[in-house]
Amino acid sequence: MAKVKTTFFCQNCGSQYAKWQGQCTSCKAWNTIAEEVIQKPEKSSWKTATSTSASKRASKPLKINEIDTAQEARLNMQDAEFNRVLGGGMVQGSLTLLGGEPGIGKSTLLLQVALSLPYKTLYVSGEESQKQIKMRAERINPRENNCYILTETKTQNIFKQIEDVSPDLVVIDSIQTLHSDYIESSAGSISQIKECTTELIKFAKETATPVLLIGHITKDGHIAGPKILEHMVDTVLQFEGDRNHVFRILRAHKNRFGSTNELGIYEMQGSGLREVSNPSEILISEKDGELSGNAVAATLEGLRPLMIEVQALVSTAVYGTPQRSATGFNAKRLNMLLAVLEKRAGFRLGAKDVFLNITGGITVDDPAIDLAVVAAILSSNEDVALPSDYCFAAEVGLSGEIRPVQRVEQRILEAEKLGFSTIFVSKYNKIALKNTLIKIQLISKIEDVVNFIV
Repeated sequence: MAKVKTTFFCQNCGSQYAKWQGQCTSCKAWNTIAEEVIQKPEKSSWKTATSTSASKRASKPLKINEIDTAQEARLNMQDAEFNRVLGGGMVQGSLTLLGGEPGIGKSTLLLQVALSLPYKTLYVSGEESQKQIKMRAERINPRENNCYILTETKTQNIFKQIEDVSPDLVVIDSIQTLHSDYIESSAGSISQIKECTTELIKFAKETATPVLLIGHITKDGHIAGPKILEHMVDTVLQFEGDRNHVFRILRAHKNRFGSTNELGIYEMQGSGLREVSNPSEILISEKDGELSGNAVAATLEGLRPLMIEVQALVSTAVYGTPQRSATGFNAKRLNMLLAVLEKRAGFRLGAKDVFLNITGGITVDDPAIDLAVVAAILSSNEDVALPSDYCFAAEVGLSGEIRPVQRVEQRILEAEKLGFSTIFVSKYNKIALKNTLIKIQLISKIEDVVNFIV
């Protein structure tokens, strides 16, 4: 038997040390370094659990012009939103990590995807029993019959079942519950997560079988475990949303096979997650009459244009210090826009409370919504309702100039499709559209916006 070895890991960032110390020199956290037993034989891989694995041929160097650049083979996940975020489907042999808040719907999303696939899928759960998964599956109402459910946490047993089933896709729920016999520490520890992920990567690459992992997150919103876990996998997805809202957003934080700018939107229902193909109609609320403080912005998430509603409330400060509050928008950028309005347009907002909200519970960081934020604040301050068929797409500079934004033509066409009559954009945008039904209002200074609103 191999000699038992111990080492010290930071439970916050995963840094390794030869001896214990009070503070981690990498993340500067105190009292996070713990001793873990690592007992690892010379041969430790998923192959030790299987008997029919073929030996892998050693790779040889190739000239760059001799490398085959054919498109990677992808599996259609039968989910348009999921495919969009992945870049067109799941690449064979890839490892994808999905993180999110507890109860946000990670297991529901992957079980729903696994049940709808025409491929043979193995869903491995270390957190729920087979009866619990069956109850959720009946609520989701599966369309296919090719999903196998396994409740197991030991990687050696999982690989034995994979050899028997030979699935086209493997789902692991979750990586923090797995443990390997080659490491003597408990499940969820730094060394166990690294070892189990390494075995799954070796299996995925050598068999060209894609693997989906669910990962827990910390109270700070980061995926639990060592940061190296996110470097090891091919794709890192984040499932976001507010429990008080029905909408869920799927984002890619890392993607070796596609863009990280894409966005998938779902609606949580009693029967599972429903794909939202046209989120603009949902993010713009229906109103009986025109209300002050509301403005619509044309924004982009990846290649998808979205029309979102910005709400602002400006009122006299009751207490000594005025409040500045923003939901779904950067509070520092809100303060900057308020300073521009006071300096360049002459509006005295220093003694007033300003509250800003992006409807639908989503968070937007596109600078193109600056003009809509300014319009909503002016509308609320003057108590003048903006026409409901107006929308805005421009960035506001510190000197009060209206700056151009990228892909403005795509935003204009989306606004026209949804029935808006006028869109306000920067006059410095180069627009080649002709014969559009929507009126394109070109403005250059923030004073021009004030003239339209006040």
